[in-house]
Amino acid sequence: MNSPVAADIPDASRLLASLPNAVILLESGRTIAALNQAAEQFFGQSARRMTGKRLRDILAISDPRLLERLSHSDTPVSAREVVVQIKGMGVRRIDINVAPVADAPGWQVVTIHDNSATDALGDDAGGPDNAVLRGPEIMAHEIKNPLAGIRGAAQLLGRKVDARDRALTDLITGEVDRIAALIERMQKLSGRTTPPVEPCNLHQAARRAIDVLDAANGGNGRRFKLIEEFDPSLPPVLGSPDGLVQVMINLLSNAVEASQEARDPRVVIRTRFASGLQLQTGDDGAPLRLPIEVRVSDNGPGIDPGMRDHIFEPFVTSKKAGQGLGLPLVRKLVRDMKGRITHERNDDTGMTHFRIHLPLAPQPRPRAKKVSI
Repeated sequence: MNSPVAADIPDASRLLASLPNAVILLESGRTIAALNQAAEQFFGQSARRMTGKRLRDILAISDPRLLERLSHSDTPVSAREVVVQIKGMGVRRIDINVAPVADAPGWQVVTIHDNSATDALGDDAGGPDNAVLRGPEIMAHEIKNPLAGIRGAAQLLGRKVDARDRALTDLITGEVDRIAALIERMQKLSGRTTPPVEPCNLHQAARRAIDVLDAANGGNGRRFKLIEEFDPSLPPVLGSPDGLVQVMINLLSNAVEASQEARDPRVVIRTRFASGLQLQTGDDGAPLRLPIEVRVSDNGPGIDPGMRDHIFEPFVTSKKAGQGLGLPLVRKLVRDMKGRITHERNDDTGMTHFRIHLPLAPQPRPRAKKVSI
């Protein structure tokens, strides 16, 4: 095999332009000297506008330790899951690597990976969320045993005290049950085994979830308008029947609760074929198509802008009595089915949308016809 001649090797600018991560070249004083196209997209500005500006004028880093390390231009720096503020673009969560340029004192090369964009596709980057969720795997057994003892002791005391003091023992047992239920939900989030998947009828799962909501309302009629926009021609999806029902119950319940503040509460559930969505996934890196979309929308006030990038993280909630585990559980269930979930707010229409994208169930191969000779 012949070695490529110099004319066949792409120049450095072409190589930088084809990199998916943002790359910025800083001269002395951390002034932007050059950047690639991915960096233009990341900052939402052209290279012409950013060249000559100081990095801190467009990228605000809140961690003082990282800022102090960056000031040493001759020392490489690597940091993960850094929260930054981008001028005109809002808050992002990034991985950042900074390295000195050889034989050019004071010059640095900065590489940025936007984890916020990865999360928008639902890709699990193995960040701190997983460390939080794995805690119950270690602690659940140690916590549940003493909880059971506390509950049993409270029940025994309840049989020996008068009615006035029994309210206190009932309070103890009630709180023990609440804590045990919370641990149970965390265990579901931290589970590493995924349920088996099979061909599922998406609309059957949706209607079952709607029936559950109606039953929870006491069968007295809906206090909200539920609009169904189903595409009956959709083929089966690959998923977990129970998981799909649970996902839709959670999303519809949230939408119903959020829309109660609207003058005319409205919830919309829509299914459609979205053929364009494809991403790389799996151990073999093979492309996975997610052409089936389920969208749950409501006309409530929407999620606080400061929380929108974190709604799928554990314990993040805007509800006064919420635990912040519903949406993380939804995301885990969707990922277990190799699907993705995203969230967006359309201020023009006043609607909040949660979109789930799922893979198609494999179609059975037609049997070969026997040919008589």
